[in-house]
Amino acid sequence: MINNNTQNKILIGLPVYNEFDYVEEVLHDVCKYAKDILVVDDGSTDGTSEKLKQFPWIDVITHNGNKGYGKSLIDIFDYAQMHGYQWVITMDCDHQHKASCLSKFYEAIPKNHGDIISGSRYLHEDLSTCDIPKERYEINLYVTKLLNSILSLSLTDAFCGFKAYRVEALKKLNLTDEGYGLPLELWIQAANLDLFIQEIPVPLIYHDPNRNFAGKLENAKFRLNYYMDIIEKNLLLYGYANIK
Repeated sequence: MINNNTQNKILIGLPVYNEFDYVEEVLHDVCKYAKDILVVDDGSTDGTSEKLKQFPWIDVITHNGNKGYGKSLIDIFDYAQMHGYQWVITMDCDHQHKASCLSKFYEAIPKNHGDIISGSRYLHEDLSTCDIPKERYEINLYVTKLLNSILSLSLTDAFCGFKAYRVEALKKLNLTDEGYGLPLELWIQAANLDLFIQEIPVPLIYHDPNRNFAGKLENAKFRLNYYMDIIEKNLLLYGYANIK
């Protein structure tokens, strides 16, 4: 079901890094629901780049080396602005976001005047039946509650990468973090600008519960400290109280 909403020009953006096992199937699925698709290949070294050549109708930005998840998102946002899109929907390419859920975003976009429509894996999910990596969920829960408390938000999932953004709202942001901390920078700036945020439920999927972050971010304590440093820096930048 291709998006037929002619009132809103929508780009689907996928940051990709070493997704050889998933990228082909994911893109075939996305193509059933979207025509305008952008992939940012963040310096893949596992053959992902060769698989992307099977999709010549999909636009690809290729990084010369691994720049980071945040950098890939920034490139997607910049592309959407430069090419006149009204909305951009981001989704991951590791089979944890279902392309069929794009229809939920298509339905939500014309119904409100929101700026960010954020997927939540925990909004209507029965967590007792889900096999969630414990430390990832605990960090997400802690950071989400912290942001809600400080910013007066009502998020249930601060880290879901399945989101729709109004491009006019993106133009107001100054996103600079090139790593996994970009979503935290985003929420603080969005709250500071009083952007309208809506959550919609998306499935909670972990194909590989042992799959985690690379390098030092594999360590949960290091990862949480990294997130807290980014939150602290951005809160001070926008005039919020020191949280330490």
